[in-house]
Amino acid sequence: MTQTAPDTGMEHFGYKESLDRSIGKFASFAAGVSYISILTGTFQLFYFGFGTAGAAYLWSWPIVFVGQLAVALCFMELAAKYPIAGSVYNWAKILGNKVVGWFSGWMMLTASIVTMSAVVLAIDSTLPKIWGGFRLIGSDDLSVVSPSNAVLLGSILVLVTTAINAFGVRLMALINSAGVFIELIAAVLIAVILAFNVQRTPAVFFSTNGYGAGESGGWLGAFLIASLASGYVMYGFDTASSLGEETVNPRKTAPSAILRAILASFVIGGAILVFAILAAPNLSDPALGQQGGLQQIVLDVMYGPVGKIFLICIVVAVFVCTLAVHTAAIRLTFAMARDNALPFGESLARVHPKTQTPVIPSVLIGVLSILILVININQPTIFLLLTSVAIIMIYIAYLMVTVPLLLKRFRGQWPPADLKSGGYFTMGRWGLPVNILAVLWGVGMAINLAWPRTAVYGAPWYNTWAAFIYIGVIGGVGLIWYFAVGSRGMGTLRSHASETKADAVAAEPFPGPEGV
Repeated sequence: MTQTAPDTGMEHFGYKESLDRSIGKFASFAAGVSYISILTGTFQLFYFGFGTAGAAYLWSWPIVFVGQLAVALCFMELAAKYPIAGSVYNWAKILGNKVVGWFSGWMMLTASIVTMSAVVLAIDSTLPKIWGGFRLIGSDDLSVVSPSNAVLLGSILVLVTTAINAFGVRLMALINSAGVFIELIAAVLIAVILAFNVQRTPAVFFSTNGYGAGESGGWLGAFLIASLASGYVMYGFDTASSLGEETVNPRKTAPSAILRAILASFVIGGAILVFAILAAPNLSDPALGQQGGLQQIVLDVMYGPVGKIFLICIVVAVFVCTLAVHTAAIRLTFAMARDNALPFGESLARVHPKTQTPVIPSVLIGVLSILILVININQPTIFLLLTSVAIIMIYIAYLMVTVPLLLKRFRGQWPPADLKSGGYFTMGRWGLPVNILAVLWGVGMAINLAWPRTAVYGAPWYNTWAAFIYIGVIGGVGLIWYFAVGSRGMGTLRSHASETKADAVAAEPFPGPEGV
């Protein structure tokens, strides 16, 4: 039987190694980058930000980056100590308690499945512009998105990622790394080509350009709404740590992968957005404020086949983003299931003996994602609400890590001494202010995301207050199961407990961290 290496971080949880540890540095970095997905997020949400607050909405990009960087730095310290599957769930569990851990995992898992459904819908705003034959169902007008066609193409994409993830992490990492390499090269080239075709000065970013006039809150109110376009993009960097049990030398690899992922996304994604606005032939074109607006700029600036080649790269980005979100959701399901923290835990935590990957979670998440997609056919408004709420749930899950971590700092229980002595990442004296910023940022952004606005959630009132209603229902249902059924049988399954800690795990389902 494989022995747990002393530097993997798994010894603090009493788990035995059961996954295939074969992911290298670039694959780890690629996992974080593909979840954030520079091309998917920027091209899918540009229309919302620009259409709401104009060119100056771009100032939300560096603001969101600073806030999310604070969160990422906290996660880097945690990854240096605990690079483990289902990172957010296990971190919240070991920093707080089993209720905090379970609830953060529940929020993150349900949000991830909905997010996966939302990501694949981006395929319909791009594929038909490459070739009209991809509009298999719905309107022949390629300037509008066809919900039914988006669901069909999205479902096919989900089936593909399900098969890849079920086959094993080596294949997933290989495809994901290749896709990210293509995405990064394409993103840099798009930014460079746009930069060589600028038609206006950066002064456009220093004017409201009439946006927000006559509206409640003026341009600032419009800017806060538009900032959601940036807030919807820069998250998911924790995926690098969630694959920690499958990564070589994870305590050093995962933290650096998290940092590189968020830095690359900020720099390259920001460059695309800035130069796209400066190069757009006509900023007054109403099409820029509609879905596919950024794709239209690329086609207008990069005439003929060149623009379509880059649209193909966007499709690749959507594919690897879907693959990464699916992979992260599988690892989170597996992590919770081996603690018997989900129904049918033993089945969900089962690892295929040949591929060394959790196959059942892969299939289950794929099926659930497709079922959620079906909502989009006749109820696109409800689907939009669900996807918006999912992002808020992820921010809440992050807070359930950063808040307990901050409390540990105040008590002098963090960072562990072995981080500095072992040469692992630690913020040192900067840890406290950065952690405080991470918490304040998370609270502020969650409130901004959830704020009841008809401009975001629409009317009537049950749509306007959708964030509170849906999160209340999802959280309430989860907690009812937890207190009525789940908490009674929770504890690491014996099939996943290490031999040296099997007795301790049985006696104490959620052992505290050692040396913290």
